[in-house]
Amino acid sequence: MEKAKLSVKGFAVAGAITWAISVLFVGLCNMKWPGYGDAFLDFVSSVYPGYLADGTLKSVLIGTGYAIVDGAIGGVIFALIYNCASCCKMCKK
Repeated sequence: MEKAKLSVKGFAVAGAITWAISVLFVGLCNMKWPGYGDAFLDFVSSVYPGYLADGTLKSVLIGTGYAIVDGAIGGVIFALIYNCASCCKMCKK
């Protein structure tokens, strides 16, 4: 029986969309309700150089752009590791 493999491209797109929507949503909510998601946005700004959690539309768009790239890379890495582990002879019982 052959193991199913994840689509690397599909996971990249899914990761990019999911993470970008998360950062965009929290950033927009923070603009509407100052203080909302401050800890999350501070964490994101500590990871992404050039992104400041200052509640402006420019910073939200910059953070969302970083999140698209970061989510895609994370999706690719996850799918590759899963595909590698699912076909590994040492992992089969």
